[in-house]
Amino acid sequence: MDIETLKSIIIEGQELLTDISPTQRIMSLEPRARYVFVGIRQAGKSYMLYLRALKLIEEGHKLEEMLFINFDDERLIDFKASDFDSILKAYNSLYESKPILFLDEIQNVEGWEHFARRLANQKYMVYITGSNAKMLSKDIATILGARYIEQYVFPYSFREFLYANGIETDKDLMYGKKRGEIERQLHTYFQWGGFPELLLFVNKRRWLNELYEKIILGDIIQRNSIKNEQAMRLAVLRLAENIKNPTSFNRLAAMVKATGQSTNVASITDYISYCRDACLLFSLENYASKFVERNTVRKHYFIDNGLLNIFLTNSETALMENLCAITLYRQSTEDERYKVYFYNKEVEIDFYLPMLRKGIQACYSIKDPETLQREIRALTTFHRFYGLKEAEIVTYSEEQTIETSDLTINILPLAKWLLSFK
Repeated sequence: MDIETLKSIIIEGQELLTDISPTQRIMSLEPRARYVFVGIRQAGKSYMLYLRALKLIEEGHKLEEMLFINFDDERLIDFKASDFDSILKAYNSLYESKPILFLDEIQNVEGWEHFARRLANQKYMVYITGSNAKMLSKDIATILGARYIEQYVFPYSFREFLYANGIETDKDLMYGKKRGEIERQLHTYFQWGGFPELLLFVNKRRWLNELYEKIILGDIIQRNSIKNEQAMRLAVLRLAENIKNPTSFNRLAAMVKATGQSTNVASITDYISYCRDACLLFSLENYASKFVERNTVRKHYFIDNGLLNIFLTNSETALMENLCAITLYRQSTEDERYKVYFYNKEVEIDFYLPMLRKGIQACYSIKDPETLQREIRALTTFHRFYGLKEAEIVTYSEEQTIETSDLTINILPLAKWLLSFK
């Protein structure tokens, strides 16, 4: 690898830090730990590196200690594992300090984990990002040992979205002067999601379509050498159209084949696995299922409402459930008590958190009395099976408390419910 090119990249990375106006993310990092940040493209992983570097400079480290390498840089397109040492050689030819390394989208280089382990063994401070969940696989975790902390990075939470739009949040926010503005921001967040860069664009659908193409083509089809691109795309489309329903791989394969495309269950299983690896989708298991069925019949959700919305019309109910799923899944990566399932056996519960004994229904509106009674009946029936401590119905804008003979059900507006999380 050309040392002069690497020197230029290192200097450019340091210059970039002097131009950043930081917008804080809600994430607590251990001060001396090494991190592997993983998440979908454009979720803000690179920005997390910049924020960490600025924090270190604030604490007394020098700008020259910061060594940024972005492996999406076209100048590094032929970079191989054998070139990693060239990074340190290029830095040492510029400075005498021991660098703090920020290695962005490192999954582009096969074998990166061995270099990361060696850096840790040599006591370097290291921060790594990647857009593929395989970076957190058991094999790689074994190589890295306990030297790195794994951290998912999601698009903005609603609280972060409000902060990025200049709205400070507090416990009384939903009842204060900012309520109207919060409701307007919720409409945008609900429809178009929380990708940080999306805030800069008026034509949000076009930006999301372009991002989706980058993910599908670069992170899924090309990375996994998928030959039947049309079947892959149809599988994602059918999942979007069935976002609220448990879907088996057999059923999904049948839906794709019904369009005239040739595919099979094994291929469909691979496609969904690749989508999860690219952090486009995540899946919830049925708490009522046997162990084998938990892996084959799941609910599949999109990691951001905006990406789901580009597939849909009349999308309110689907977006409602998807956003609740994102919020709970995000929380579960930080706190194991929020490990979330759905429940489908004799009664349907959208989300069940067994460690908290909490059941949650997502319903866009309960103005229809039959809809309200259906949701209450599901929760009270489930309560007889599992003894719920908490029961909630999340709606877009309605709020009340319902007392049954043995269960209190809190009906919460979406904005208030979202702001109960980080």
